Amino acid sequence: MSASPILPSLGSLHLLSHAKSRSVSPENVYGEKGRGGMAEAADTPQPEVLRIGQHWENNQSSRGMGPGWKVRPCILIKAGTVSTIMDVEGPGVIQQIWMTPTGTWRHSIIRVYWDDCEYPSIECPVGDFFACGWGKFCQISSLAVCVNPGSAFNCYWPMPFRKKCRITFENIGDEDMRLFYQINYSLEEVAENAGYFHAQFRRINPVGHLEPYTIIDGVEGQGQYVGTYMAWGVNNNGWWGEGEIKFYLDGDREFPTICGTGTEDYFCGSYNFENKETQQYQEFTTPYAGLPQVIRPDGLYQSQQRFGLYRWHIMDPIRFEKDLRVTIQALGWRCLGRYLPLRDDLASVAYWYQTHPGQQFPPLPSRDELDII
Repeated sequence: MSASPILPSLGSLHLLSHAKSRSVSPENVYGEKGRGGMAEAADTPQPEVLRIGQHWENNQSSRGMGPGWKVRPCILIKAGTVSTIMDVEGPGVIQQIWMTPTGTWRHSIIRVYWDDCEYPSIECPVGDFFACGWGKFCQISSLAVCVNPGSAFNCYWPMPFRKKCRITFENIGDEDMRLFYQINYSLEEVAENAGYFHAQFRRINPVGHLEPYTIIDGVEGQGQYVGTYMAWGVNNNGWWGEGEIKFYLDGDREFPTICGTGTEDYFCGSYNFENKETQQYQEFTTPYAGLPQVIRPDGLYQSQQRFGLYRWHIMDPIRFEKDLRVTIQALGWRCLGRYLPLRDDLASVAYWYQTHPGQQFPPLPSRDELDII
């Protein structure tokens, strides 16, 4: 039996494959064989290289060095513009994405289109997609996402495509920004039962009174839910994580098939994520779950506690045949041991695979609604 090249692992690295390794970056925008690092050091790049990455900046540090000496390591994405960073024919599988964007991460939107679909299957502010939703660096060591010093975003979700993959990057901010990136992929046959990867961002600030927050809804077809990231901003004093997560599968209406027991329980913690010795929140990052970011009040303008949490369903994907909806409650404590419905600031990214790509998402929040305030 031959190993599937879609999901390589340490145990299968010795098994050979006929998959073709490719990579796109500003130094090889189409991932073409034998055409990396060919940029000429010049003030004005040739028009034929501008179909991808519309705004090139040649690296002045390479002047006098010639092609192959880091002439074009990044792209400039001007305020209010969209740049295509990948546009390749399949079949193939994205294996790893690395990037380090400047600017405001909530104002940089990554979109991924599979095959010839009109609508993206991934649409998300770049920081949230890489589990850094509060606009500040936090170190993450997990199987699916790693965030490394100084602002290095990495993801390892396998992303198969059959006909085509197109990735765009939009700067909705007021300032130009730079993007260094490299996307490693293979050209290979894709298994018939391989799903298309999806990621959708949502945010509500504040959530409605006694209204569960919707992480995802309207997913149709067969698939499996594989992860949740949440940027949770607390608008009250006290503990905030009593709410239950609920997975409504295949026609569930009022009551779900899968019901969690509490927010910190779902994110694989317990008892307030509290370090009992310090009596403080304890950050942690593990292969499948973590609380990598705790933003504490500074006594002045940073007045609220904020948390970044992730939970990857790598070993326990939530499988569905027809449809999926996922919600979570914002719930704390009031006096006399009663629950307190909260009006917190919740943002999330849902990650899943499904049989068909290109289902239209709800509109992203406006720029003002994306802002971290």
